[in-house]
Amino acid sequence: MAQKNTWEKEYQNPLLIKLSDEPRKDLKEYLKFLRKKEGVVLDNLNILDLGSGNGKNSNYLAQIGDNKVTGFEIAPTAIEMARSKSNEVGVDVKYIMADIGAPYPLEDKSVDLVVDIMSSNSLNESEREIYLKEVNRVLKEDGRFFVRGLCKEGDKNAKNLIKLNPGKEYDTYINKDMDLTERVFSREDFINTYSKYFEIQRLTIKTNYAKFKGQSYKRNYWLAYMKKV
Repeated sequence: MAQKNTWEKEYQNPLLIKLSDEPRKDLKEYLKFLRKKEGVVLDNLNILDLGSGNGKNSNYLAQIGDNKVTGFEIAPTAIEMARSKSNEVGVDVKYIMADIGAPYPLEDKSVDLVVDIMSSNSLNESEREIYLKEVNRVLKEDGRFFVRGLCKEGDKNAKNLIKLNPGKEYDTYINKDMDLTERVFSREDFINTYSKYFEIQRLTIKTNYAKFKGQSYKRNYWLAYMKKV
């Protein structure tokens, strides 16, 4: 499984991730968009959370309605955390050890909503193509797809990382402390990559500060609202 050892070490001794139980605010905003702008009833849905981590987003999605939520995660420690919390809050989420850059153990057109919050950044190009095809395959007609990913545009730190520690593939850099390669996207690259399979309804840049080893870095992120075409 891609990056399994890296993420297992990260969940045992976090350098980058925050082990909060609070769901991403960006996810809440997306759900608000679905309800108010798209008229989607967020109840009785099949939802897939890619790279579910400690379960904060999956458990929240299961709590807001009678939704059937599945979380894919490659780090055993993260899965243990997620299952423990789901039991604590009384929701039934199916956590599966699975690589999001490999074929998914799900049926065709079986999912209403797929969520990818910072999980596909570390895929290589061949894995990314599988990820795109598999999300498209498992989504129902008019299924929805939310992505939060790394943005190159206006991000001096991203450009500096590419210059100082370039990866083998286009617009990638190596985080040597974590032994992790990540991909950043320009607007044009993001659109070209995802529009092969999905209609991009909204694509915006959000700026946040990411903490790494006690230091804050200004980073830009893509927030993409998409649906299957």
